[in-house]
Amino acid sequence: MSSSRTVICLLRNDLRLHDNELFHWAQRNAEHIVPLYCFDPRHYVGTYNYSLPKTGPFRLRFLLESIRDLRNTLINKGSNLVVRRGKPEEVVADLIRQLGSVSSVAFHEEVTSEELNVEKRVKDVCAQMKVKVHTCWGSTLYHRDDLPFPHMSRLPDVYTQFRKAVESEGRVRPVFSTPEKLNPLPPGLEEGAIPTAEDLQQTEPVTDPRSAFPCSGGESQALARLKHYFWDTDAVATYKETRNGLIGVDYSTKFSPWLAMGCISPRYIYHQIKQYERERTANQSTYWVIFELLWRDYFRFVSVKYGNRIFQVKGLQDKSVPWKKDMKLFDAWKEGRTGVPFVDANMRELAATGFMSNRGRQNVASFLTKDLGLDWRMGAEWFESLLIDHDVCSNYGNWLYSAGIGNDPRENRKFNMIKQGLDYDNNGDYVRQWVPELQNIRGGDVHTPWALSTAALAHAHVTLGDTYPAPIVTAPEWSRHVNKKAGGTGPSPRGKKGPSHTPKQHRDRGIDFYFSRSKNL
Repeated sequence: MSSSRTVICLLRNDLRLHDNELFHWAQRNAEHIVPLYCFDPRHYVGTYNYSLPKTGPFRLRFLLESIRDLRNTLINKGSNLVVRRGKPEEVVADLIRQLGSVSSVAFHEEVTSEELNVEKRVKDVCAQMKVKVHTCWGSTLYHRDDLPFPHMSRLPDVYTQFRKAVESEGRVRPVFSTPEKLNPLPPGLEEGAIPTAEDLQQTEPVTDPRSAFPCSGGESQALARLKHYFWDTDAVATYKETRNGLIGVDYSTKFSPWLAMGCISPRYIYHQIKQYERERTANQSTYWVIFELLWRDYFRFVSVKYGNRIFQVKGLQDKSVPWKKDMKLFDAWKEGRTGVPFVDANMRELAATGFMSNRGRQNVASFLTKDLGLDWRMGAEWFESLLIDHDVCSNYGNWLYSAGIGNDPRENRKFNMIKQGLDYDNNGDYVRQWVPELQNIRGGDVHTPWALSTAALAHAHVTLGDTYPAPIVTAPEWSRHVNKKAGGTGPSPRGKKGPSHTPKQHRDRGIDFYFSRSKNL
């Protein structure tokens, strides 16, 4: 091997050392390895349609933590993370010129247009400079080449068909081993400073003590979270029962932010589940973690199949819907001022923490698209801006699904905000946590303050239209549930466990969400 051979590993959403094919390949093919992360200025502009900040404060903080963690990990392995601010294609060209020894540039393939454009530009630069390009596929549980479909155009348009096919005919590859040592950087190469939020024209977010995701970015934290959730607490063994919770850290795995940045590998999670099932217990809960990883895979493969259609207003079904673009309604939704407490609580949690439960996301998306009739892309871009765990394929795939123009086998699915609130926050604890102006309304009445008597509102120090908004919209189907609320006195007939424990008779509601025939959500 020539002593001058150098490989640049261009890192993007693969910020880990474990199960990372790039490092595995580079270690065998070069004397010097340059692990490179570029803060691409295109990530810090406005979103495509509504010019919302593309990378909001919570995700940026999580990214900076992940970058710092990866640098520490690489230093401990005899390497380092080279950090640059600039477009990857320009940074790569500069490094090729500067080092004079680069034989290859390696990166993981992405699937959506902005990322593919970067890949094309990097390939063009490498072709001009006579440097090879090596690409890997590493973002999904099932490798693209192992899917039981002859071509991506044959990917089923319904999740259940996809799931059954891969479960019966697919296989999950083993993880790549974690290198004990890494070949060093070329001599004399500056590592580069990790920028601050201010450097990237973003503010440092304030940490909210109510956050359901008080965790930090980085591979070390991701692996520690898995150890906690699986091996230390056995929380994974009750995941199916608790996953529709709203308050606290352990009602769900919370792997999604680390998965989105590639701090943890879906294959690693899968093989840990399999080990847990062998050594501790195998049940519907342990299976359900894999089921959710498969949803993530599915949305990624749907993005490969449909390309830019996942971003277009007509969606995958090419369906024209007369969406509104009422900024006043949109502002009320995103700021949690709709007058519908379950919606407002979820939207305020998102704005204050960058996180929202899966149950909450389904509800606020249904409310924006079905109750307000607003352009679904407004919601998708707000989520893109704020969510710590934003994953472009999952976010847009889920919004298309909610808007009724994606991969949903059922026509006109619409969530009933009051029924959902009572099913999953039956005593109103979650609403009172995030909408403190309603904290004196006891029990399930907090979900429908407009239905209370003037005396009851006065007693709770609530004035609709003043201390809390009157609802900006009411749906006729809500009235069926107004008189079925858990009252403010005595234990609720719906179970009194509080919102982080789903009431027993509703435990399978989230599970059956994708398959049930009932329209009464």
